[in-house]
Amino acid sequence: MRVGAFVLAAQFPGQGHVEALHRAVRTAEVAEEAGLDAVWVAEHHFVPYGVCPSAVTLAGLLLGRTRRIRVGTAVSVLPTTHPVTLGEQTALLHLASGGRFTLGVGRGGPWVDLEVFNAGLAAYEEAFPESLELLMRWLREPRVSASGERFTFREVPVVPRADDLFGHSGPPVMVACTSPASVRLAARHRLPMLLGMHSTDEEKARMVSLWRECALEAGASPEEAADPGHVAAGVVQVGDRQPEAAETLLKAMPGWLRQGLGAHVTVDGRERRMRDPREYTELLCRIHPVGPPRLCADRLAATAERTGVRRFALLAEGSGDLAATEENLRRLGDDVLPLLA
Repeated sequence: MRVGAFVLAAQFPGQGHVEALHRAVRTAEVAEEAGLDAVWVAEHHFVPYGVCPSAVTLAGLLLGRTRRIRVGTAVSVLPTTHPVTLGEQTALLHLASGGRFTLGVGRGGPWVDLEVFNAGLAAYEEAFPESLELLMRWLREPRVSASGERFTFREVPVVPRADDLFGHSGPPVMVACTSPASVRLAARHRLPMLLGMHSTDEEKARMVSLWRECALEAGASPEEAADPGHVAAGVVQVGDRQPEAAETLLKAMPGWLRQGLGAHVTVDGRERRMRDPREYTELLCRIHPVGPPRLCADRLAATAERTGVRRFALLAEGSGDLAATEENLRRLGDDVLPLLA
């Protein structure tokens, strides 16, 4: 089982951007010290839910600050960037880090971002499959041209080549999946899924089953379809007692969620519904490793058993406090990981 840290660079009420970003950087440094497997960096625009607008940029900094741990994006929003631009950045980080970078991509949402970056609503609603196809070609082929509905350009050489690293065929890529359509798309490319922290084990299991079915239909071998390396996002709060660990999150997360998620603006004025922040935090405390080390280990093991997912990206900054986040990561590494060996 492989356990990593999920970094949102969350701006809690009363905090500034520097404080949120400093905590994000320290999360990666302490995660490596604690023996975690990876750090996963989120990307958001114009909202305090997360103040990192470029996951690949922050990932580059974290790769420079660390020596062993893997660093990935969870996720880079593909509709608001050109696939070739993201492909070039990915190849650069993959090669310069010696293969420690993983690219995670997703559709994002119907947010005002699409207007600001001149992408248009179609980039979100229709063009994600074309963008993903072009991105994967850029990461796997020596020369690429395009003649699609959204991207058209003459053949050009791929520089630097993402597969120009001894012992590597190219950087790992994964796709954030929240719907059957995205599951089918990921499976068709034989790319592992990043599953959201809101999903229960039952929901994850259904998505994994659908992915396996679609991957086999697309020509994947039984071995490829059995364990592609899906990652499940979640929260973690290690404490001596479960009520106290949950209370740590219940004191801080609802205010952050209300402020952060409530700031999203849709590009076309469509109505959007937001989960009740406290009820959502309570759900996260029930389904994720929140409590004493033994309970945390048991919940991770149970999720792995029920879903087949054995890689985790766990949000450790739910307290909103730097010192508490660092302590949480150290307890995850020292007290929980040995129980999963």
